[in-house]
Amino acid sequence: MNINALTVPEPPGGPYLRVIPLGGCGEIGRNMTVIETNEDLVVVDCGLMFPDEEMYGVDIVINDFTYLREHRDKFRALLVTHGHEDHIGGIPYLLREFNVPVVGTALTIALIKAKSRDHKMIGEANLVTVKPGDRVRYGSIETEFVHINHSVSGACALALRTETGTVFHTGDFKFDQTPIDGRPADFASIARIGDEGVLCMLSDSTNAERPGHTLSERIVGEAFTNVFSHAKGRIIVASFASNVPRIQQVIDHAITFDRKIAFLGRSLTNVVHFASELGYLSVPADRTMRVEEIEELPPEKVVVMTTGSQGEPMSGLTRMSVRDNPRLKIVPGDTVVISATPIPGNEKGVYKTIDNLYRLGAIVVHGTDGRSHVSGHGSQEELLLMLNLVRPEFFVPVHGEYRMLVQHGKLAQRTGVDARSVFVVENGDVLEFTKDYGDKVGKTYGGHVFVDGSGVGDVGEAVLRDRRLLAADGFMMVVVAIDSEEGRLITGPDIISRGVFYMPDAGGVMEELRAELTALIEKVSLEGIRDVNTVKEHVREGLAKAIMARYKRRPVIVPVVMEV
Repeated sequence: MNINALTVPEPPGGPYLRVIPLGGCGEIGRNMTVIETNEDLVVVDCGLMFPDEEMYGVDIVINDFTYLREHRDKFRALLVTHGHEDHIGGIPYLLREFNVPVVGTALTIALIKAKSRDHKMIGEANLVTVKPGDRVRYGSIETEFVHINHSVSGACALALRTETGTVFHTGDFKFDQTPIDGRPADFASIARIGDEGVLCMLSDSTNAERPGHTLSERIVGEAFTNVFSHAKGRIIVASFASNVPRIQQVIDHAITFDRKIAFLGRSLTNVVHFASELGYLSVPADRTMRVEEIEELPPEKVVVMTTGSQGEPMSGLTRMSVRDNPRLKIVPGDTVVISATPIPGNEKGVYKTIDNLYRLGAIVVHGTDGRSHVSGHGSQEELLLMLNLVRPEFFVPVHGEYRMLVQHGKLAQRTGVDARSVFVVENGDVLEFTKDYGDKVGKTYGGHVFVDGSGVGDVGEAVLRDRRLLAADGFMMVVVAIDSEEGRLITGPDIISRGVFYMPDAGGVMEELRAELTALIEKVSLEGIRDVNTVKEHVREGLAKAIMARYKRRPVIVPVVMEV
């Protein structure tokens, strides 16, 4: 069967289970997986992805919901593993179309509420809060939430039980033996689920290429102790807004070293508010301050937490690095800790921010320098441990670029999973399981949907191609007026150029091109050509040839021909 085309065969007659990743396979972001049975369908996570350098003007990238639209009558619930953007960022767009329950732990639901508020969608979502260990049933699919460690509180793996078999989705995880909240992963429940029998496991592949174990979050505390001990001025810590254990460590160190802490950035202040309200964060009121109060304290008494660890253009830290943040200016002697490593594709922005901070005289601690950051994803030994605890019949690596998925598949084979039972899939691949077989049977829509401003999906590849051409080659517009009866030139040609020539030096160039176009239009007129579209094409081709002959450039040319 050719499954490269978008074809999904009719389901078999008896009980079946389909697993369809719509995002998160072959990329970092857009995590979303469909779990479907004969009568029912649930979705695990609905994230977003940030655009790469080739996606000019695009704000975010979300999933294609076409398969869900086609199976709307079966769609029962959205189950969320944790509250990171790459797992919840697309939910407001999903809820515009589908009125389904959204299920997650308390902090996850709080972060979804905050995001829904930003999208002015309060009250539209049916938000269901569960605790680790709880079970929920939607149609024929029963789901158990299992506590796991990650870089945000409330993260869970999911055991989805169906008539055909159990699907175990790890979510993002690591096995932290000394977590900040004192709650290691629920090994007992994971092992019990493995003993009951797991048909298919989907597992986080982010660190599948990294040998050994991921360090405990407490290691970061040791680095913070070193920074706080030596810093003479203000300390600014940039981290992911949702990394609640990291926020708690900064708060604890502020208390220990007699500093007051301020939070800068709306997403960060939202997380601090909700996490404190739910008991995930302990923030003594007498140790916090507003950003406006910073100048009232000596520098050695100040800690600021902010967003911008990924070099996002409008984030708090990035704006500080170019002295564009009205609320806080970097001064010599400040210590800036970037407590995160760059997500693939963000490296340029992060290192540019670091360079700018150094130029302002700051002391910068970044990446894994001094262990100021540890990953929230398990390395190879933890991935192997998860495989040995669960012992699935079939294995699907998810959440990772393609090489990571391949490496994770090899790890699964080392634990005894048959090579034919390891599916390294791409977004949209349809996996089907029955009592007798498991195989890749088709392909559905798993592509990117671009969000640009308020528009969703109206920027496609054709628009991006035009934007790439404009960015690479520039733009020229030619405006002329011709006599509608005789076709002779009345005014113009006027040439407008953007991104083709350096304008102060382009006067002579423009005169040459204008003279050449004038001769061309007069020639077209003498040939008796009166059709406006034909004149436009002659202008476009003539200018393109002239620029190519002289300068070997290919700008986008837009002729405007007016009949008078």
